[in-house]
Amino acid sequence: MATSCDKSFCSNYLLLNLEEVGLVDLFRLLFSASLEHRKFVDSSASIEQIFYRRWIIFMSIVVQKLLLSVAKPLAWVGSTIELWLNLVRINGGSVGSLLLNFIRGKKVVKPDKASAEFVSLIGNIDGRVDFDSNIRPGDERYHAQLAMMSSKASYENEACIKSTVTDHWKMEFLGFYDFWNEYQEKATTQAFMLCDKDLDSDTIVVAFRGTEPFDSEAWCTDFDISWYELPGLGTLHGGFMKALGLQRSSGWPKELTSGSNNAKGNSNHYFHPPTAYYFIREKLRALLHEDSRSRYIVTGHSLGGALAILFPAILALHEEKELLDRLEGVYTFGQPRVGDREFGKFMQKVVSDHHIAYHRLVYCNDVVPRLPYDDTTFLFKHFGKCRYYDRHYDERILQDQPNKNYFSLRSVIPMTLNAMHELVRSFTIASIEGPDYREGTLMRILRVIGLLVPGIPAHCPVDYVNSIRLSQAYGDVTVKEKDA
Repeated sequence: MATSCDKSFCSNYLLLNLEEVGLVDLFRLLFSASLEHRKFVDSSASIEQIFYRRWIIFMSIVVQKLLLSVAKPLAWVGSTIELWLNLVRINGGSVGSLLLNFIRGKKVVKPDKASAEFVSLIGNIDGRVDFDSNIRPGDERYHAQLAMMSSKASYENEACIKSTVTDHWKMEFLGFYDFWNEYQEKATTQAFMLCDKDLDSDTIVVAFRGTEPFDSEAWCTDFDISWYELPGLGTLHGGFMKALGLQRSSGWPKELTSGSNNAKGNSNHYFHPPTAYYFIREKLRALLHEDSRSRYIVTGHSLGGALAILFPAILALHEEKELLDRLEGVYTFGQPRVGDREFGKFMQKVVSDHHIAYHRLVYCNDVVPRLPYDDTTFLFKHFGKCRYYDRHYDERILQDQPNKNYFSLRSVIPMTLNAMHELVRSFTIASIEGPDYREGTLMRILRVIGLLVPGIPAHCPVDYVNSIRLSQAYGDVTVKEKDA
């Protein structure tokens, strides 16, 4: 596996190399302000950090190491859970029905992971597939609902997504894709595309898949706080950039040379999948050329949300004016922070100049939008206002979400009390809002876990779907420079 890469495309950088981390050297990090003597730190200049930032780097490395150490068993556990859930679901919907069929000698249907009937853990937690009939094309919440349901569907396999798009939504399925990560040397990024023809002009949707619950490497992408500073753009999260398609040899070239992306991966003529940014850009160019009135939106949940907002950032870097002018909006749900204040100012100008609606939805105490750490000087922040929903699904537009940093002692009691309210509500919401909002056993288990680790259940798509359906107003969010 290649270990070196060209970093001349950026002005500054700080990269954490897990392969070089030694236990003694890691703990020395806590007692020395200088990072240049750490073998696992590759930086463009001598860097000194105060203690709490070194503590963040320390925890980032520890968490990634732990995740990688349990990658195989975690994947096995996830696969087993999903197989069991699907086995029960397609054989009567309950363990009792499955056992009764077995006792009666009826054939037990085995789940096929590649079939349209096989549903991910996310799909088992929230089985809703159809849109809310009260939100129709042209309504102010319609694109938000389309984006959220697409983000949720992105966790499924290709056959399931295609069936959902064509059979349930009556839209055109354009394709499901696995994208290459040059740094991990495997396909780690997934997305699908559809075309909604319900309005006067077609709307193309690009939906990036978020972090899969049992994928250690995907979680490592989230916890990797390596960064690159790009002239004019600001400082960007290294893990997200790599997942989107950062090139090991050349960074972000405007056009790829033949063989650098979609063809030969090395001298052995190994053909690997394309990288996300370049493939989707070319696909959009072709689709938008076919219809001069069509527009598109980009969306994603969790990691998918980070990729969704970085996509137009790289378009702007490459001065793709036509593609930016036809970008209707970016909708992210539970999106982690992707860059610094300079990046925020850069993106504020982009969305303003090209009239792009940027909606960053954050539900209650969701832990992911509050990571990595944010303070007045630290790198990773969010830009603009976020659309924040409290536990009653009443919409509030705030300059910053409450409890902007998850690890805050002042927030422990309020978050725990809120988690208790969420658990109680899981038993009452169906009687109040209707059977479509009934929560199953899996979600209630997560609500219980939320009593110990508040913010975990709030990251599930369930509450994001509910927030859009039950909120009464959904006006656009005006982004101002002072909100960076």
